[in-house]
Amino acid sequence: MTHPAGVVERPLGRGRLLGYGVGSIGTGVFSAVPGLLLLYYLTDMLGVPAAVAGVVLVAPKIWDVLLNPLVGAASDREAVRTGRRTKLLAIGAAALPVTFALMFAVPGGIPGGVPGALWSGVAFLLAATAFACFQVPYVALPAEMAGTQSARTRIMSWRVVCLTVGILVAGGLAPAVVDLAGGGRAGYAVMGVVIGALMAAALVAATLGTRWVPSRPGPRPLGPVAAFRLARGNRPFFVLLAAFVTQALAVAVMLAGAPYVASYRLGDYGLTSVMFVCLVGPSMLAVPGWAWLARRHGAVRCYLAASIGFCAVAVALIPAVAGGGLAATLALTALAGVCYAALQLLPLSLLPDTVHADAARTGQAQSGAFTGLWTAGETAGLALGPGLFALVLAVSGFVSAPTGSPVAQEPAALTGLLLGFTALPALLMLISLPFVAWYGRLAKEPV
Repeated sequence: MTHPAGVVERPLGRGRLLGYGVGSIGTGVFSAVPGLLLLYYLTDMLGVPAAVAGVVLVAPKIWDVLLNPLVGAASDREAVRTGRRTKLLAIGAAALPVTFALMFAVPGGIPGGVPGALWSGVAFLLAATAFACFQVPYVALPAEMAGTQSARTRIMSWRVVCLTVGILVAGGLAPAVVDLAGGGRAGYAVMGVVIGALMAAALVAATLGTRWVPSRPGPRPLGPVAAFRLARGNRPFFVLLAAFVTQALAVAVMLAGAPYVASYRLGDYGLTSVMFVCLVGPSMLAVPGWAWLARRHGAVRCYLAASIGFCAVAVALIPAVAGGGLAATLALTALAGVCYAALQLLPLSLLPDTVHADAARTGQAQSGAFTGLWTAGETAGLALGPGLFALVLAVSGFVSAPTGSPVAQEPAALTGLLLGFTALPALLMLISLPFVAWYGRLAKEPV
């Protein structure tokens, strides 16, 4: 079979599928850990005010949003010259684990507060840059690995399972390593090194495992401005992107709120790992089911159903968490995880359709340019999520303090963190629904 861009499709055995998917273990870790633990590390380990901590989390990602389209154009230029996207993948794989570890390794000689926030913020900026170098070409590869939606859904199934493993490592193993290492700043520093090493293994394996993928974006390399001019006529892409970014923001807000709900509503910070496993673990098991349902009923219809389901579960969590019901909270979190699987699998399997459709329109299969815009949007959502939750904390009167000097929170702060964890993600998911339906109409798929 031949792709629209003229690339001959290769057989996709399990070795090649795993060689691609394993990279998502590393990207899943980096996508989840800052949102889950960095905000808490800043406010409760370093004593950084919530508003300042929010700026630390958002500022590097703003840079990343600007950088991703440039990396996408650079990846397309590399592909035109060499027929591969390996160089940028290798740069990101080498730099990201080191900069990730530095985020949680504020030296003992640097005090908490603003100086500590500055160290973590600069390290986060460097890590975000390295992440862009890997993630943008990585997301571009499936459009060049397969020419049919069913084959790409298979690729994405492997990727989402590996992504789930990465997120489980982030949410389940990372907090546990902190505790095993004695907690506090030293515990977080050990966690950064351990998780960074696991991340390095996954990213390097994917870089080596995808060298076979041929990349032929078009007859000539395009600069970022020219690439965007071609891309802006692709309405289905931008509608799908709007849905995906809004949902990424909703999930990021919920992830940022998990440690606070565990600590201040359920009474045990250690439950952060349990909540995270309940959210992400079921998604690994749900991926094959969602792939089967998408083949039977259509990807867009399943995508819409999963979005509605996540919204409903987030609303149901309000009374469960408010009442301190641990079993109900964990059960609902697991149900949200089933929906979360589809929110990862289905939009990513639909994304290459928009690239291929644009290739027929423009003659340029600029996968890098589109995935640069896509990852820029995803990055913005993941970055703004913790920042938005930090804003909720600041507005509701949450008082930051190191764990050695705990502060009793006012009822308004407890209510704020509850609604930030539940009602705000539900509202954002509700906002995404018209975009999903709109994409279905543009793609002429039933909704």
